[in-house]
Amino acid sequence: MPTPRQLLGTRGEDATAAWYLEQGYELLARNWRCPAGEADIVARRGAVLVVCEVKTRRGSRFGSGAEAVTRLKVARLRRTAASFLASECDRWRPSTVRFDVAEVVGKTVSVTEAAF
Repeated sequence: MPTPRQLLGTRGEDATAAWYLEQGYELLARNWRCPAGEADIVARRGAVLVVCEVKTRRGSRFGSGAEAVTRLKVARLRRTAASFLASECDRWRPSTVRFDVAEVVGKTVSVTEAAF
């Protein structure tokens, strides 16, 4: 049984996935895992591959979602993206890999493109 925190995170990821679809992206993976870590959302539009970290908050009391993405998390996401490319992109190679951070508060999705 998922915890309330897990349910909140899933709702945020669902809202972010819908945002990417509305922007014309193709979703390639959600919660993609490898030994290096996990990517919440992997999407593509044209030759651009996007790896997105989703941070869902009930409010801003504890800071923004982007502030919660530490240097350690950035390093993990970069290694995860490299693993994704190595294992999942054998027929298609993106010209650009972009790292986004999505912050979800309530029903509002704010995506910072090329966050790092």
